Parts: sequence; C-alpha cells; structure tokens
Amino acid sequence: MVQIIENTPVFVLCGGLGTRLKEETEFKPKPMVPVGDEPILMHILKLYRRYGFKRFILCLGFKAKIIKEYFLNYSALNSDFTVDLESYSNQFHSKTHDLDIKVTMAYTGELTMTGARIARAAKQYLGNAEHFAVTYGDGLTDAYLDEEFKFHLEQDRIGTVLGVNPPSRFGEMINEGDKVVKFEEKPEFNDKWINGGFFFFKKDFTSYLSTDESCVLERDPMAKLAESGQLSIYKHKGFWACMDTQRDRDYLNNLLKSDNPPWL
Repeated sequence: MVQIIENTPVFVLCGGLGTRLKEETEFKPKPMVPVGDEPILMHILKLYRRYGFKRFILCLGFKAKIIKEYFLNYSALNSDFTVDLESYSNQFHSKTHDLDIKVTMAYTGELTMTGARIARAAKQYLGNAEHFAVTYGDGLTDAYLDEEFKFHLEQDRIGTVLGVNPPSRFGEMINEGDKVVKFEEKPEFNDKWINGGFFFFKKDFTSYLSTDESCVLERDPMAKLAESGQLSIYKHKGFWACMDTQRDRDYLNNLLKSDNPPWL
C-alpha cells in the first residue's frame, strides 16, 4: 500500500483567478495566499505528504510565474548555501526543512477550466500510474486521505469524492405560518453532502475529460461518472474548510494560531 501511495500523483488545481479573494489575488494566485507563514498550497502538499503521497503536479494558469519562482527558490530559502560568484556555481549545505516531495509545474493555460487543466497535465505527466488524486489549491481537511484512497481501491469504481457535511453559514428558522417555532444558529444538515474537493480516480477517468479549455471537471465529467454508477462518496464529518473569501482566510489563520490546528 505504501508503494502504491508513493507512486500515485496528486494533481493540484492552481490556475484559477480567485476573484472572490480579490484583495489578495490581485497580486498572487490564490494557492499562494498565506495561511500563517506559508502559502495555503504548502499546507495542502504537507497534508498529502503526511499520508504518504510524494508526487505532485501543479496545474498552473493565472500568475503561474509566482508559483514557479516560489518552488525554484524553496531550497535556497530553506538551506545554508554558498555562491561562487566567479564560477556561477552554488553549493547547498544543511537544509532547514524535511520535505521529500517532487513537484512538477505544468502550465495548463490562462483561462482553462478545471477539467481541461487536469486533462492537459495528465496527458504529459500521469505516466504509468493506475490511479491519481485531484484537489483544489484552496481547501484543507482533517480527513485521513490514505483511508479515503484505500476506500477508493476497495470500491473499485472509477472515481471517489470526499463528501463533507459542513454546518450552514446561516441560521435556520422553522415556521408555522407567521410564527417561528424553532431557531437554530448554523445548523448541521446531516443528510446533505457536498463536494469536499479531495478526489481519487482510476486513470480511466481521463477518457471523461477533454483538453478543450471549456471542460469543467464538476459538470459533464463528474455528472457522467455519477450517471454511469462509477462515482463513490467517502463521507467525512470532521474538519473541512475552503478559502474563498477574506473571511475564510481569517478563519484558517485563527485556527492556525490555536493549540491544535485541525489539519496539522
């Protein structure tokens, strides 16, 4: 199982415009918006690494240069090194990080939709992998991703999606005519599940995708997968959050300052 996980690539969707977080994404792509001292993207990669995943393909688009520069400079910024200005050579010494991952930068187009980003990157970088993971560059969870992957293998369907059950952001009122009989602040809807954005697929799923830039993962590809009975849901009632707005970012930063951030 360990070897299978290590050989399973994780495609991270990093190319969107992030328009609902404009105060940050005017200057950087959303996956590079910091949570604490690191971009949320690094929190995501470290989350997968905790469960054994080592291969990552970043599907880049909007402001791709910023993500590329971050990873090109990562070792230098987290290591002692010597620069020989005469020979233009660098020698790295002790490093101050323990990451042992491989990260591929795959430019997939400026305005390309999510399904096409995966299709374009997979065409070049999926290789011989029998399965692959997909996630967005703005979501965190405390789900055991290795257990979700194991579930995916046991179900033997083409796709598996993490289903999450977050509380509503708004209070719910139950009324009889013009009289409120029950008021509940931010209720949990126990029978309602939404797409949590942590997917596993067999390589066969690439046939559901198109490299045409209009291909949206969450529309035809996922709808057809579900209609054909080839999509499983891995239900998770624990922590899950996505960073769509400044409010979401503030929430994650406050959690990070707490004694036990749920995704760490």
